[in-house]
Parts: sequence; structure tokens; C-alpha cells
Amino acid sequence: QVQLVESGGGLVQAGGSLRLSCAASGRHFSNYVMAWHRQAPGKERERVAVITNTGGTPDYADSVKGRFTISRDNDKNTVYLQMNSLKIEDTAVYYCKAVRLLSEYWGQGTQVTVSS
Repeated sequence: QVQLVESGGGLVQAGGSLRLSCAASGRHFSNYVMAWHRQAPGKERERVAVITNTGGTPDYADSVKGRFTISRDNDKNTVYLQMNSLKIEDTAVYYCKAVRLLSEYWGQGTQVTVSS
């Protein structure tokens, strides 16, 4: 199993930046595909970014391309989401997810609020 703990959320003005971190405990972190999802009030959860277990070929939702960057440090068992040029519509709870074969694990989420 993998336990995930997100951090780095908060309140930021539009145009600002935040970096989210997701620390994983458990075995074999480097075997997991890692992703960030978000859920805004009244909306379905959506995937924002995903990165392979080796850190290659990240993929992004169209709404965040060019503004968000996902990365991982397998030595530190941590995945990051650098968020730049934040918009009000980026306000949501951000969740980290680990996926391997048929198993997936979620963190508890961290709130990101972007104000005007």
C-alpha cells in the first residue's frame, strides 16, 4: 500500500504561483504512476496532470497546459505540481493519486483558493 499526504495549498491572488507536494510512504513508490486531480465545488473531479513512474512523458489537462508542471523525485518519494499564472477557476481541492496495475490510492487533498 501507499499513503499519500499533500501539502502546499493555500490562498493566492490570480496570476500568482503555488507548488503542491505529495509525500508518499510505503513501498515501491517508483513503480507507481502519479497524478494530480482536482475537484471544484459542484463539479466532478478531474485529472490535472499525470507522470509516469520514471518521470517521463507528463500529460496535462488542456485547461492547465503551459501553466502547470508535474514532476517527481523518486529518491524523496515525492511528486510535485508547480502551478503558475493561477486563475480563479483553478480554485479547487487538489488530490494526489498513485496508480499501479489495478490498485490506486488517494491523498486527503489540499485546498487551493485563487482570489481576484
